[in-house]
Amino acid sequence: MEQQYKNILVPVDGSEIAEKALETAIEIAKRNEAHLDILNVIELKQFSVSYAGMVDTNGDVVYQTFEDVENYLEELKEEVIKRGQRDVSVHVRFGSPRTVIAQEFPNDHHTDMIVMGPTGLNPVERVLVGAVTDYVTRVAACDVMIAR
Repeated sequence: MEQQYKNILVPVDGSEIAEKALETAIEIAKRNEAHLDILNVIELKQFSVSYAGMVDTNGDVVYQTFEDVENYLEELKEEVIKRGQRDVSVHVRFGSPRTVIAQEFPNDHHTDMIVMGPTGLNPVERVLVGAVTDYVTRVAACDVMIAR
């Protein structure tokens, strides 16, 4: 029995690994005539200061990061369209990448497949933070493809 996918999610973080996963997701979406969602999750913890752990109160850093991510995603969207995948949307979310990618976004957008790279972290970050990919493969309610 052949699996038909209608809504494919590919999370990206600017890494080469994530962009390779995007290439795979484009091909799967084209074969299935599916909608492709490209997602970047901004984790607010990355903006915390050492003592109080507070986020930049004036929001300039967060706003600039959001703008940069939106521009990056729009560039990706243009490239995806040039490659023949016209049914594509880009999204920016704030939160924990693990839960947003594995649960929140798929529930909101009826995702039936997630395509992602093995990891965007180096070995030290993986130990300290935990691999998002590992979490997604264990928790997601839909199919997950690890693209290499």
